[in-house]
Amino acid sequence: MNPSPPWRIGLTGGIGSGKSTVAGMLARLGAAVIDADAISRSVTASGGRAIPAIAERFGPGMIGADGAMDRQAMRERVFSDPAARQQLEAIIHPLVGTITREQTEAAIAQGARCLVFDVPLLVESGKRWRSQVDRVWVVDCEPATQRERVMARSGLSADEVDRIIAQQATRVQRLACADLVVFNQGLNLPQLEHQVTEMAHHFGL
Repeated sequence: MNPSPPWRIGLTGGIGSGKSTVAGMLARLGAAVIDADAISRSVTASGGRAIPAIAERFGPGMIGADGAMDRQAMRERVFSDPAARQQLEAIIHPLVGTITREQTEAAIAQGARCLVFDVPLLVESGKRWRSQVDRVWVVDCEPATQRERVMARSGLSADEVDRIIAQQATRVQRLACADLVVFNQGLNLPQLEHQVTEMAHHFGL
């Protein structure tokens, strides 16, 4: 008798929602977490698979002295030029997809009972991600809370954070896509962990 295939959970949430914290809790419960954002950062780090194509398309000025993509310069570029965003995504997304498949196959081979795909822009991707997971979990909080958390951890101004939030799906759009919502508002870490653990039990964790 073949073992049951692992659950596939798509985990998403706006910047500052606490999505990465929830992903860490799920990992501690035994889920195999595949972090699309970490993969994306890895391909734009020094020696990353996307660096040659980024330098060719956007020029060597977008590559820092350390050999990684200059994230601040690129952020300013794509905010002011929507075409540049599309060009960057055309470089990065196929590479992220390839590495995601590699990590998924490895996790299944190791007998993972639950795969968690930590995808910041899951909702923005439309059907591409939704069709690949069994359930979508959305980590949710008030937009004002998002702003406060991001300012505290990053040193960005309120205007800069609001600009990032405006580039993402709205809270209403994310909630409309959710099968389950982790409401991370006014909770301490033990309370959040209790909520996540209760939800995770239904997925074999």
